[in-house]
Amino acid sequence: MPNNNLPLYGAIEGGGTKFICAIGNGPGNIRAEVRIETTTPEETMKQVADFFKQQETNFGKLAAIGFACFGPLDPSPGSPTFGHILPTPKPGWSNADVVGMLKESFDVPIAFDTDVNGAAFGEWRWGKAQGLRTFIYLTVGTGVGGGAYVEGNLLHGLLHPEMGHIPLKHDLKKDSFEGVCPFHGDCFEGLASGVAVEKRWGLRGAQLAPEHIAWDIEADYIAQALTSYSMTLSPERIIIGGGVGSLPHLLPKVQKRTRELINGYIQSPVILKNIETYIVNPGLGGRSGVLGALALAEQALQKAS
Repeated sequence: MPNNNLPLYGAIEGGGTKFICAIGNGPGNIRAEVRIETTTPEETMKQVADFFKQQETNFGKLAAIGFACFGPLDPSPGSPTFGHILPTPKPGWSNADVVGMLKESFDVPIAFDTDVNGAAFGEWRWGKAQGLRTFIYLTVGTGVGGGAYVEGNLLHGLLHPEMGHIPLKHDLKKDSFEGVCPFHGDCFEGLASGVAVEKRWGLRGAQLAPEHIAWDIEADYIAQALTSYSMTLSPERIIIGGGVGSLPHLLPKVQKRTRELINGYIQSPVILKNIETYIVNPGLGGRSGVLGALALAEQALQKAS
């Protein structure tokens, strides 16, 4: 049974095509949820605020809001551009002060982070990263992004990790596709995102047969990236989500190829013998993002108390 005496949180999963907003305090107690099309910052954020105001009328005041958003963005509360979307290919959203727009309507703690960090936090709170101190959440979908939880904290640093833009080995004889990233061409996102898959093969990933050669190529690129992350951050687990990353026939190929590329260098039983427990799909499925935003709100209230 849901505990209705717990604080009520607002959650926003902000994406380039849609915003998912919810109120509640956990996976078993979502009071209301809505999908909002991503248009202009002003119009989109007004609809977000209107939804929360209506739900406050129905259920009571929000205690905090968590906002897991597409980027790049500024997640540092001490920065003069905290809460802003930084220069982005998304038309009209560069330098938008999205948290400032929320603060015009709600005088509550607001947590702001990347969509992938939010999804990582959701998996830590309620999914397949429960009890872990260091892990990675990677999404392979329209784009490629990664969130890192390191020694009990979401990793930020200079801005935030951009795991989708690392360079990979690109054998043009095996794969002549030039890549789609407007900044780097054939970086990880440029070669392995859902957009790259569709442009390379003329079909969306979900339309390609499981035995298509596309998946050997895709698995190799993802495995190259996971090998680099494994060497660099030494995660206890890597969780792969997203529309492409969650395809069930892809995961075993990625697990096998990652173990081949690590080639015995990391002497851990979880990689040597139990790779299927090291590289996994999300425990929360497609709900990692919005539930992660809820968990960010919960954390924001705890920090403010």
